[in-house]
Amino acid sequence: MRVYPNSKRPHVGGRYGDGEPAVLVVRVKAPAVDGKANDAVIAALADVLEMSKSDVRIVAGHTSRTKTLEIAGITAAEVGNLLDR
Repeated sequence: MRVYPNSKRPHVGGRYGDGEPAVLVVRVKAPAVDGKANDAVIAALADVLEMSKSDVRIVAGHTSRTKTLEIAGITAAEVGNLLDR
């Protein structure tokens, strides 16, 4: 996943780059200070996927724009829908 903090409007969807595997884009209003952007990313994904924030966890890239997440109970089709937005 590629995160864009300090965005004018939050948005989950789209692809970053042309490589494989595909990288999901997440834009959040929160600044990248004191974990605020990370918290906003988790909240945004949980909201879009209609699941609890506790089901979404950042496993790598806590201080980077490129992050790896673990999301409980999501299907490949749901991820594909987000990438195509």
